Amino acid sequence: MSRIGKLAIELPDKVAVKVSGVQVTVKGPKAELTQRLPEEVSVEVDGGKVQVLRKTETRRCRAMHGLARALLQNMVTGVSSGFSRALEINGVGYRAEVKGKILTLALGYSHPIEMMIPEGITVAIEKNRIVLNGSDREAVGQFAANIREQRPPEPYKGKGIKYVEEQIRRKVGKAGAS
Repeated sequence: MSRIGKLAIELPDKVAVKVSGVQVTVKGPKAELTQRLPEEVSVEVDGGKVQVLRKTETRRCRAMHGLARALLQNMVTGVSSGFSRALEINGVGYRAEVKGKILTLALGYSHPIEMMIPEGITVAIEKNRIVLNGSDREAVGQFAANIREQRPPEPYKGKGIKYVEEQIRRKVGKAGAS
């Protein structure tokens, strides 16, 4: 039995789950999310709890059990409290600004990088930090990865964009001629 899959999901107040076949819709105070779950599992809603059940005992079904439960838990958390991801910009002259639905990054290239902010994600900039907030965990994480990809941190001086909790392994520079 999947240790993750067998756990019931507690529904907070003001969160409703609607199941129609393999399509699950979770509605809460922050947003409404819809996800297509694997066909190997079924979802039961009773009162304030949601249970994910396996249809068979095949290897694929066992693998999808924990995945479906984790996806559903992320949807419930997202519509009730939301997700946040913070990135840090390090480097002289590196900066970011938001104009409407466009994030503009100046990262030492000859041109500024403009990125469209996806629907449902808000971007806040505080000095050298970019804070992303949204109800869809996958969308927030993917947009953060796309921002980091524009100038990944380099190991010698640590310049670039990194996640706030990320540790950059620093390397020693040239030893010099002897």
